[in-house]
Amino acid sequence: MRPETLTSLLAARAGKQAVALVSHLDSGAQTLVFYDRTEGQLDLDEEILTAARDALRDDKSGRLRTGDTPLFVQVFNPPKRMIIVGAVHIAQPLVTLAQTSGYEVVIVDPRGAFATRDRFPGVTLSEDWPDDALKEIGVDNRTAIVTLTHDPKLDDPALHIALRSEAFYVGSLGSKRTHAGRVERLTAAGYTEIEIRRIHAPVGLAINAKSPAEIAISVMAQITQVLHGK
Repeated sequence: MRPETLTSLLAARAGKQAVALVSHLDSGAQTLVFYDRTEGQLDLDEEILTAARDALRDDKSGRLRTGDTPLFVQVFNPPKRMIIVGAVHIAQPLVTLAQTSGYEVVIVDPRGAFATRDRFPGVTLSEDWPDDALKEIGVDNRTAIVTLTHDPKLDDPALHIALRSEAFYVGSLGSKRTHAGRVERLTAAGYTEIEIRRIHAPVGLAINAKSPAEIAISVMAQITQVLHGK
């Protein structure tokens, strides 16, 4: 690997940027493929660039099946993240499931009595207001956002940021009636029908979940389903 390629790759990883390293298996020439640009020795056509970016999206390294050119793509994605708004009972089992599934987890709740180290050991906690917290954290296409407070004063500001972000998943706890009120408020705030339809609500797969742990399982299952494009 050329020094300049290694430097760019390390910088991308330090900056938590998604990047794919495309290598020519015969010549050893390499190019870094980002979502918005390329850097390196190979002159890649649109078919190969699309395949490399699809590999990034699918988080899957391997041979590129594009004609006879012997190419291998190695994916370097930033960690998956889950931002949970609301340090409520459901959040505790959801944190465990998310961490087991390879997510970095951030709990956002300005109510200090809820977001405590005793209840959420080893988890990044933010007591900022949800919209400020999401802006500070930064939301990319490897981020899932789940609002659990049932309080419009906390959930809505988070949704205002989430719906116009690159988050691959946005979900909100609440009944169909609760969500209908949420839709009315978001519409009044200027959000389009397409933007509002991004919200998975009631949150989670319909498995008749009752307990906090069961609801957490349904949420984690739905996030996994969306992540893999099903």
